[in-house]
Amino acid sequence: MKLPNGEHADLGSKLTDYVLNSNHREGRHKARVFESVLGVTQGNLHVLADAIVSAASNSSEAEFRGDNGYGEIYVLRFPMETDQRRAVVVTAWIVLYGEDFPRLVTCYIL
Repeated sequence: MKLPNGEHADLGSKLTDYVLNSNHREGRHKARVFESVLGVTQGNLHVLADAIVSAASNSSEAEFRGDNGYGEIYVLRFPMETDQRRAVVVTAWIVLYGEDFPRLVTCYIL
């Protein structure tokens, strides 16, 4: 299944505020893994952001996970490669009630 309107995916500030934030109480663990595995930090977050947007727009591998009371939840896994290494990135999305585009909830390396 394709991520609904994935070409309009909204990353918000999730990458800078949480996923790649080495000072965030919970996000710092994700930040450490992204840096050690793929070499991605806040300094080059465009590498991860571009890969996520591309996967959201082009992948047909999204899994519908149900309705959480706020909207529909989807999970999308995709391979990502940098100069440093390859890994599978897992992204979670929500399409909120009244909206027609997915918002990034979180992402991590599998």
